[in-house]
Amino acid sequence: MTRELTQAGVDRLHDAMAARVDRGELPGLVTVLAKEDDVRVDTIGFTAFDDGGPMCRDTIFRIASLTKPVLAAATMMLIEDGRLSLDEPVDRLLPELAGRRVLKRIDGPLDETVPAERPITVEDLLTFRMGFGAILEPSFDPPFPIIKAAHELNLVLGHPDPRTPHEPDEWIKRFGTLPLMCQPGARWQYNVGSLVLGVLVGRAAGQSLGDFFRARIFDPLGMTETGFWLPAAYTRRLPSHYATDFQTGKLERRTLSAPSEWASPPAFPSGSGGLLSTADDFLTFARLLLHKGVHQGERLLSAESVELMTSNHLTREQIAGGGVLLAGRGWGLGMAVAVEPDDVSPVPGRYGWDGGYGTSWFNDPHQGLVAIALTQTTDFLFNGAADEFAKLAVEA
Repeated sequence: MTRELTQAGVDRLHDAMAARVDRGELPGLVTVLAKEDDVRVDTIGFTAFDDGGPMCRDTIFRIASLTKPVLAAATMMLIEDGRLSLDEPVDRLLPELAGRRVLKRIDGPLDETVPAERPITVEDLLTFRMGFGAILEPSFDPPFPIIKAAHELNLVLGHPDPRTPHEPDEWIKRFGTLPLMCQPGARWQYNVGSLVLGVLVGRAAGQSLGDFFRARIFDPLGMTETGFWLPAAYTRRLPSHYATDFQTGKLERRTLSAPSEWASPPAFPSGSGGLLSTADDFLTFARLLLHKGVHQGERLLSAESVELMTSNHLTREQIAGGGVLLAGRGWGLGMAVAVEPDDVSPVPGRYGWDGGYGTSWFNDPHQGLVAIALTQTTDFLFNGAADEFAKLAVEA
């Protein structure tokens, strides 16, 4: 393990992020750097451009796809309980997905299919190789029949808002009417695996996904401000969400995902991107993984499970097929894994993921480092800010 955090390095990170706020790229953010007992939380700017209060250490964020590693941890707990196994077909708990058909070609008619060569497994859902997910070529979500059909069923397979109105049983029933895009195990395709997995985990646990997360992860870790919803007194602290309108080129406040939406339980608790959390709460979860499943001397997850979560499961071809989303990284269970040296670190093994509202996290096990950046500005992920944060965090 390398040296401790340096004040000069922490200051460089602060200056770079503050400069982006000063330039109007985002109204504010909260960052965390943690190495053992040395925890540096930095609050910069405001929760909105014109009418927001100051960013605070306890500001609540829509963490979007940072929900995925939480879901993966919950799944591994059920596997350790003996209620699931990685290689079992999902048909036992999701009979709606038995006897899958697969499109002859991804842009073809829905009735031109062949039988699936094998069932979808639990591992397929965790590794995003179930045979269904985001299509990136020739464009994102092109107007193929399969995309149109999913939209008409109101499944909300990509962006989390507006939300699907369907409860899990109805959602999986509707999803089960669609063929797969490709054979199980063949390709890495983003997002949909975690939506399906959330339904599976709820059924395996015999309770709602939120209740299972609370009982097995949030309460044991003391994550009191994390959930699929929080009381209105909490959600009023949610920052405004901003993203660039590509037609106008201007950064604009988005009206979807209003604080009131998060003040009551959702019909469909999304294991893909449905959680709210804070810097300190997510730090606690990240440390659970960094410490190989142990929290304050108590083992919540086996070291073997954490190893599976944080190791690459994809082939080189599948990594290449992940395009801009993977950017050359592999995929573990619910998160990306750096499989070779890159611009952030010369040592592979870094793991973590980003959330579409503008949240980013990684652990660097070689340095014993946790790094978290929480914003509600989607552009943070694509304008170089998240990359700059990652590089400066490792250098700090």
